[in-house]
Amino acid sequence: MTTAGATTAGTAPQRARIGLLGGTFDPVHVGHLALARTARAALRLDEVRLMPTGASWQKATVVASATERLAMIELAIAGLEGLVADAREVRRGGPTYTIDTLAELRGELGPGAALVLILGSDQLRNLASWHRWRELCEHAHIACTQREQVPLADLPEPVEALVRERGRDALPDTAAGSVVFFSMPPVPVSATALRAALARGERPAELVPPAVLDYIQAHRLYGVAPRAPD
Repeated sequence: MTTAGATTAGTAPQRARIGLLGGTFDPVHVGHLALARTARAALRLDEVRLMPTGASWQKATVVASATERLAMIELAIAGLEGLVADAREVRRGGPTYTIDTLAELRGELGPGAALVLILGSDQLRNLASWHRWRELCEHAHIACTQREQVPLADLPEPVEALVRERGRDALPDTAAGSVVFFSMPPVPVSATALRAALARGERPAELVPPAVLDYIQAHRLYGVAPRAPD
């Protein structure tokens, strides 16, 4: 399996490079932001779009509403260069499928722009369960990094076959079609443990941007009690 870093040497890319980071973001936390910023630097992306799912078909339970999760992302990335919120999956009716999002973006941006789907190793290992997963590389590149203790070695055979076919040592200056890997320092954050901490009344400012914590408090999300009057 190709595991080399995906920074591109030589001349600057000749086309726009748009990174796409999807997820439930329930809530958005420092691990998400670190992944987005690391991918942008490593892959020389013009921007990274954080795209909260609307109706996630793979996660039965999402605590905050799609609108609330989008609002928290907008607060978290305020002032962070190159990170933008994309609400298309929130606005779309029905189950959220990545292939539909990629096809929609390709239609909007045209054939020239490079789309780069950013995944953690847990998502890559699970890729063959995604809807129409074999079509993803027709619309975008896939860029993956190891997440916590989920290994990139010994991938499921269908995914390993995709990496053998499309793996590259660096992100090419093409619109789609490759699988590349990049490295980032571990940022161990469990969303489940984070929600439990919030429900206990903790304010984990080292894990969640302060503006997002304020939003959670104001909207009483994740079992957070209302703030006592001064």
